[in-house]
Amino acid sequence: MAVQIPLRTRRRIRPEESGRGLISSADRRRTSVRLSLRSVQTLSLLLLLAFGAAPLYWTFKGAVSPTQELLRDPLALWPGHPQWDNLSRAWDELQVGQYLWNTVVLVTGSVVAHLVVATTGGYVLSVLRPKWAAPVRWMVLATLFIPGSISLVALYLTVLDLPGLGISLANSPWGVWLPHAASAFTVLIVMKFFDGIPRELFEAAKVDGAGPFVIFRRIVLPMSRPILAVVTLLTVMNSWKDFLWPLIVIPDTEKQPISAALPRLAETAEQSLLIAGMLLAILPPVVLFLIFQRQIVRGGGGFTGLKG
Repeated sequence: MAVQIPLRTRRRIRPEESGRGLISSADRRRTSVRLSLRSVQTLSLLLLLAFGAAPLYWTFKGAVSPTQELLRDPLALWPGHPQWDNLSRAWDELQVGQYLWNTVVLVTGSVVAHLVVATTGGYVLSVLRPKWAAPVRWMVLATLFIPGSISLVALYLTVLDLPGLGISLANSPWGVWLPHAASAFTVLIVMKFFDGIPRELFEAAKVDGAGPFVIFRRIVLPMSRPILAVVTLLTVMNSWKDFLWPLIVIPDTEKQPISAALPRLAETAEQSLLIAGMLLAILPPVVLFLIFQRQIVRGGGGFTGLKG
């Protein structure tokens, strides 16, 4: 005999109550819990702003402050007599514009070299998959565990005397572009992205008579725009702040990027002008990140293919 449960004892579970979380929906409706959550969220946001925006603000404040005021009261929140011409003076007197142009040249070449090596290497290892793809994958992965300081001397000797050609790439942009192109990290993340592309697309293209180059150009590259944006931005960030390798391989001070020029200028330049030069140096990557942050999130979230 079936036992009938009275209707008044039945309780319909609401969707918000069935969800799992650290704090239940019933607790969230309590005033004390709601106020505590808002306080924690507000405090976390303020801490993030302090750690993220405070250095930028402090650099901006120092860039428009007189040198004597910086030395007399370095912890002041705002200068008493701002000198807005420090930025233009740093551009002209410290030749920040020339060093920024050198940086743009080096970064642009590094981005192009990164994209060429990462896309072609990832395409071969992920899509074409020859017999030797598996051991090459492991060798590429193994290079990530080698510290850069260990290979620095060997890389510099290779740049000084390129094997097989007998030419030197020192004091030229090629000495920065080519070593930057050999990045195992970007090859691996692009390869992982290519692994998520449905292979049915490649099989259908082969049936239609498409070769490897056509598949790469018309299928793989158009579908890889999110990860290519991520690789581009990561390369820009790493190349823009790279200090040691450009300093070693480009001894000519007129050809050095801003990251290598600022420490040298710090020995003789006025402090306020030096900070103004630092502000001009950090603005381009910050603005670039703010513009393309949506592409970063989209590319970093992986790939979801539609199969029909």
